[in-house]
Amino acid sequence: MKFKQIIYTITLAVFIASCSNTKYLPKGELLYVGAKIKIEGDSVTKREKSILDAELESILRPRPNSSILGLRPKLYIYNITKTDKKKGLKHYLNTKLGQAPVYFSKVDLDYNVKLIENRLDNRGYFKGKAIADSTSKNKRATAIYTVTPNFQYKIRNVKYPTDSSKLGKAITALKESSYFKPGEPYDLDKIKAERTRIDAKLKEQGFFYFGPDYLLAQVDSTVGKHQVDIILKVKNQTPQQAANVYTIGNIYVYPDYSLRKDSAQKNLDSATVYKDLIIEDPKKKFKPQIFDRALQFNKGDIYNRTNHNLSLNRLVNVGAFKFVKNEFKPSDSLKSALDAYYYLTPLPKKSIRLELLGKTNSANYTGSEINLNWTNRNAFRGAEQLTVTAFGGIETQVSGQNSGYNVLRFGGDASLTWPKFITPFVHFNSVGAYTPKTVATLGFEYQNRAKLYSLNTFRGSFGYLWKENTRKEHQLKLTEITYTNSSNISAEYQAQADTVPSLQRVIDKQLIFGPSYSYTYTTTAEAQRKNTVYYKGQVDLAGTLAGLINKGDVLNGDTSRIFQVPFSQYAKVESDFRDYLKIGYKSTIATRIIAGIGLPYGNSGQLPFIKQFFIGGTNSLRGFRARSIGPGTFKENVDASSFLPDQSGDIKLELNAEYRYDFTSIFKGAIFTDAGNIWLLNADAGKPGAKFSNQFLSELAVDAGAGLRLDLSFLILRLDLAFPLRQPYLPKGDRWVINDIRFGDKAWRKQNLVFNLAIGYPF
Repeated sequence: MKFKQIIYTITLAVFIASCSNTKYLPKGELLYVGAKIKIEGDSVTKREKSILDAELESILRPRPNSSILGLRPKLYIYNITKTDKKKGLKHYLNTKLGQAPVYFSKVDLDYNVKLIENRLDNRGYFKGKAIADSTSKNKRATAIYTVTPNFQYKIRNVKYPTDSSKLGKAITALKESSYFKPGEPYDLDKIKAERTRIDAKLKEQGFFYFGPDYLLAQVDSTVGKHQVDIILKVKNQTPQQAANVYTIGNIYVYPDYSLRKDSAQKNLDSATVYKDLIIEDPKKKFKPQIFDRALQFNKGDIYNRTNHNLSLNRLVNVGAFKFVKNEFKPSDSLKSALDAYYYLTPLPKKSIRLELLGKTNSANYTGSEINLNWTNRNAFRGAEQLTVTAFGGIETQVSGQNSGYNVLRFGGDASLTWPKFITPFVHFNSVGAYTPKTVATLGFEYQNRAKLYSLNTFRGSFGYLWKENTRKEHQLKLTEITYTNSSNISAEYQAQADTVPSLQRVIDKQLIFGPSYSYTYTTTAEAQRKNTVYYKGQVDLAGTLAGLINKGDVLNGDTSRIFQVPFSQYAKVESDFRDYLKIGYKSTIATRIIAGIGLPYGNSGQLPFIKQFFIGGTNSLRGFRARSIGPGTFKENVDASSFLPDQSGDIKLELNAEYRYDFTSIFKGAIFTDAGNIWLLNADAGKPGAKFSNQFLSELAVDAGAGLRLDLSFLILRLDLAFPLRQPYLPKGDRWVINDIRFGDKAWRKQNLVFNLAIGYPF
């Protein structure tokens, strides 16, 4: 009851405070609280009135102070934190959280009337009228606009140029996909869009110098009752250049261009001629093939905007150039031809970078890592990027039973990326705005888990990475090899591993090799969208060819080995789908679904430990400690002072939802809920209830919580506090534990509240 009384008191105080904003008004001023649009007359339908009302209100200026349920807390914060100081807490609250009052004296009613009448004309309600008035009460003023629109004019006919010129014919040929449709309302924005559409299409046909301003759209409103004809014409003042179709002349490339001075030499006697390219690279820093692959024009081609942009994008995506500049000039030697010039400023060929990172992982381990990266961006003159990295770090669990079981990691990686597909027999001519890449990697990592064991892991891979467009990306690894062996196994760990087979598999030698493929689709970079999505699907195959040759059968005791190490054989599929829906200006609903399954066969009776599924922790189910859930209804009973074995499975289902709200540009909050579990494909006598069945929905773990995020752009620090709502390891009928929640009970908080300290968003 005390808790409820506090909430009621705070709510009432905020309400009263927000209502008292008018007492801070200067003498003679009124607080502007918004505008009302009154649409009169029978010339518009009910639906048209609704659309007009929303549109006209959106163009009125100024906007009133923001409000929530009629309250204006931001204005109240501004009023109570006024200060002449330019720094300090009050100044921060006043400028970041507060909002200055909007006075009615700043509202220009006549100006808004002109805006309304102009917008009516633009939407086809020709000669519509608006009258402004206002009303005030309790020092609050509202503007009232009475709008009388005429009947909306509709398009009757659209006429395109009828002359026989090449330009006129090209414009007329585009009418089939016109934005103008007979019977639809007249709309000035559509006229602008149609001119832009025609210009873009003409650019694809070689009309390099044409522009949308050369098109005139005449509107004849005398042709019928509330109807218009639109006549598209080429303006008489249009220069001849804009009416010509241009081809590509000479193509010049300057791959060592300096922005500080015009380093493009006029004397090209030392230039390299490669196919249709003239390359001025006296120091031979780059192979000519780079530019032949990137540039989409050939000499004699008709100019088009698509190849123009593709060429620039591909040069940028080569990864060797800091700046890419391009221009087209009329050719001195060819009629109606454009010479193309590409000025490329290289990035430093070699660089070294030291990074200090704060990081968290799915097992609730938080720590720091130091990376030393050396990069050569043009290793063999073909814009190949060679990167060598050395790293080291230490991690500790912030929440969970595993106190004292810290992780020490160090190792190194080397990767070589070619800006093309490298294949032994087939030559690929790639298309699109993005340069395809071939990537080879080699790495080693030593990991020591204090008091438990050490792992030595060797990795290598070779494959391809390519993007179709800004949304779609593919990665195909023809082979990925991982070899792991263990050392320094403690007696504590070995004692448990002797009785728990899954723990023994962690320290067994592992050899994994085979292809994998992943596909990513995302619209999250498109900031203007209200709803964005992210999807990543991955297929991982291991030991397939080796299994066909050696035909291992682990279930019958026949295990094949390579270099005395049993190799893994399995198929694994995983999907990760995320959706981000903006609710207003500062709120977002973020959701995620993860589903995956791994099928061991042939030479393997289970997935390798590093390829199995885990659940729980800072980026998963935050109301449960990392890797502590499942599989299924199984729960490991361990001593509180001992380490908590990681629970893993062959099948995973996880669902997450967050409501995110931005308090300021730095401080953000969230409330969330998570659900999910993992299961085994086959029954395990040591883990009763772990096998997947048609009762899997009743075995989902569920939690809820709230979080605070500090977003510094370069670092996002996340603090989440969560607790379980459903515990799958309890008996049926007792799994929902909502009625057991006792925030005021210290014992309950200690046992159920899980604090997650992490870096970055969970998804």
